Amino acid sequence: MTRWPLPDPMQAALAQAQLAADAGEVPVGAVVMRDGEVIASAHNAPRTLADPTAHAEVLALRAAAKALGQERLEGCDLWVTLEPCAMCAGAIAHARIGRLYYGAADPKGGAVAHGARVFDHPQCHHRPEVYSGMGEEEAAKMLREFFSERRG
Repeated sequence: MTRWPLPDPMQAALAQAQLAADAGEVPVGAVVMRDGEVIASAHNAPRTLADPTAHAEVLALRAAAKALGQERLEGCDLWVTLEPCAMCAGAIAHARIGRLYYGAADPKGGAVAHGARVFDHPQCHHRPEVYSGMGEEEAAKMLREFFSERRG
């Protein structure tokens, strides 16, 4: 099997996921890009921030909106290491993200290709283009190792 190099944004998202793991958080990282530039990046921090909404995607979207001075992130792409949950998918839709790229699928908690499939609902007023599987192997390995260490 030929392996292509990972795009820089996914490498940056994986680096953020490693920061989360190093902090004892579930290793998920996210990067917001516009016109080939990183606008914002973040990693999971619900325990660190004592905030159940402090998922990597939400934190990255908040930082990007602040950096751009607007709540709509039209023309921006989001790269994340794990399939977004329903909360994050809703935030992605509200932010008007143009393209979503994610690594590992999440059959238990994901809400893009699994579970709620947020973007498939008629109530979802904005649907980004979705690309899955970029960095999947690396992201899934990081998650497996994190949870394996926690289980002992």
